Amino acid sequence: MVKTIIHKTLLALLPILLLVFSVNAQDEAGITFEMKLSKDKLGINERLRVDFTMNKDGDNFNPPAFEGFRVLMGPSQSISSSWVNGVRSYSKTYSYTLAPTTRGNMTIKQATIVIDGKTYKSLARKVEVTAAVDKPSDQMTADDVADESLHLVAEVSKTNPYLNEGLSVVYKLYVSPSISVSNYQPLDNPKYNNFWSQDIPVSRPVAENGTYKGKPYRYVVLKRVVLYPQKSGKLEIEPLSLDVTVDVPSNKRDFFGGRIYSQTNKTVSAGKRTINVKPLPEKGKPVNFSGAVGNFDFSVTTSKTALNASESLQAKVEVSGKGNLKLFQLPEPNLPGSLEVYEPEFNENVRTTLSGSQGKVSNSYTIVPSFKGKYPIPGISFTYFDPNAKTYKTITSDEILINVKEGPTNSSIGNTVDGNSNTKQTVAVGNQFNFLKLDSNLKPIGSNYFFRTKPYYLWLLLPLVLIPLAVLLSKKREAIASDVVGNKVRKANKLARRYLSKAKKELGNKEAFYIALEKALHNYLKAKLKIETSEFSKDKITSLLNEKQVDSTTTEGFISLLKNCEMARYSPFSDVQMQQDYDKASEVISHLDKQL
Repeated sequence: MVKTIIHKTLLALLPILLLVFSVNAQDEAGITFEMKLSKDKLGINERLRVDFTMNKDGDNFNPPAFEGFRVLMGPSQSISSSWVNGVRSYSKTYSYTLAPTTRGNMTIKQATIVIDGKTYKSLARKVEVTAAVDKPSDQMTADDVADESLHLVAEVSKTNPYLNEGLSVVYKLYVSPSISVSNYQPLDNPKYNNFWSQDIPVSRPVAENGTYKGKPYRYVVLKRVVLYPQKSGKLEIEPLSLDVTVDVPSNKRDFFGGRIYSQTNKTVSAGKRTINVKPLPEKGKPVNFSGAVGNFDFSVTTSKTALNASESLQAKVEVSGKGNLKLFQLPEPNLPGSLEVYEPEFNENVRTTLSGSQGKVSNSYTIVPSFKGKYPIPGISFTYFDPNAKTYKTITSDEILINVKEGPTNSSIGNTVDGNSNTKQTVAVGNQFNFLKLDSNLKPIGSNYFFRTKPYYLWLLLPLVLIPLAVLLSKKREAIASDVVGNKVRKANKLARRYLSKAKKELGNKEAFYIALEKALHNYLKAKLKIETSEFSKDKITSLLNEKQVDSTTTEGFISLLKNCEMARYSPFSDVQMQQDYDKASEVISHLDKQL
């Protein structure tokens, strides 16, 4: 009697126990990991598809041993991501195609995966394998063939670069010769957060022969991009996902004997890639290091070294070579104060290949001397980090002497002028000896004399006023010179306006326009918010602008401009859209100036 009661109690509790186990793979955070079978019962001559599905990406996937089955294909990965009413749904699946090796009741044991540092396990499933059936279901469906024959791969040139050292990512779609691809379109383009990116356009994908996991495949290069990490540590490259239309041949033939193809759509993803970025060494780091990383040459040249006063010459400060040419500031020459120097004209001749950016950048200064004399331009130092030699290198230019042959002289400067204008000059007056007139032409001054008048006392007190004012101005200049952060902000502000002007000139040239516009936005934020490029992320910008109490409309406008600059690398943009983005940038910067 007691055994009967216990037995009935266990039977009553069985559904509750099954419910408890069924939610074993779902936790409080809503993360699920489960196993799905194409069928629970099959003949020994049929095939079984097993899917392990999760709603959040994980690591260290460990499949079961599949005892009693032979793995025909797998694992193949598929990713689905969509936004519906502002809510994102995500699904990732590992798929296997199995063939039973014996009849009987089989058990497919648990699989495990680590998501957010926590291990999840799927529930074991039982499968009954019967004798061979007369009409087995399709042993290999079109989806099965497509999963095994289609692979999207992101090939990264360096996984352990230095900060600001270039690396390339090439996205290749591998296709087995047994199938054909009729169409594809991107679903989720990577954003490359914490990287400065430069796309290398692929004019027309061309199929080439290659191998994938030791097997012959055809592949096409879909996307090429060069990245410069702006932050040290572990950085993730988001996956590129494609929706691919695949034509899979079947065993059926048409009336004329031609093979019949089945068409299916598959989503393939290149998967996330982790880049471990090394910080630049602090040991031996020079004070004048401005962030240049690569292998460079440096020169300072002038168009002429001898000229007359009021004529002009060009002084060019140029860096050439291979590296992050677009991501550092050129050193400025220390010119004598008696030379009139105009704002430099920035020139850039840089091309980007898979090996990185190479070419040259320069600043051209127009210099106009006003007086006769000799003016030395001291040597300038340029420092860069060589990632191959793993050390800092400094190049110093030679001193250049400018000789102004003809022109007026200035008694306040010498015949030879140094960089600080501490000079001595011999002044030669044209007629040094003149005859004195013997007949005087003196007139009485009468009552209109200057002594003890109001102008006399004003001129007497003027030096007492000018001396403190000169002291205050001198201290102000010293404070500005010692304000490193302020000088960087002012330089960044100038760069922002320069690149915004360059963007206007490049209207109609999509790539050059959006590169210049992005640089203008970068330098504007560096000037206004005092943030470095390494901190440049949309979340950081939004947070800082909110702290500064910038209205949401202006903030959203700024973020949308950044997104357009990123989208322009892989999407077509019309001239009208470029003009709208330029007008919007001018308007947004104007609003930010007022609010910041």
